[in-house]
Amino acid sequence: MQEMLGVSRTRAYQITNSKSFPAPGAVLPVGRIWRTEDVKRWISTYRPSLQDTEE
Repeated sequence: MQEMLGVSRTRAYQITNSKSFPAPGAVLPVGRIWRTEDVKRWISTYRPSLQDTEE
């Protein structure tokens, strides 16, 4: 997640817990899992400068 968002692990945790971030698609014992499409849509809205670099 932190690679897609271009932030540290701590900041990724903060972002993924914000109200604007999509809900995880699954919550497993090892952590939360998000759908790639949902994260890309969030990035296009809230961090558009990352659109060209994330893949």
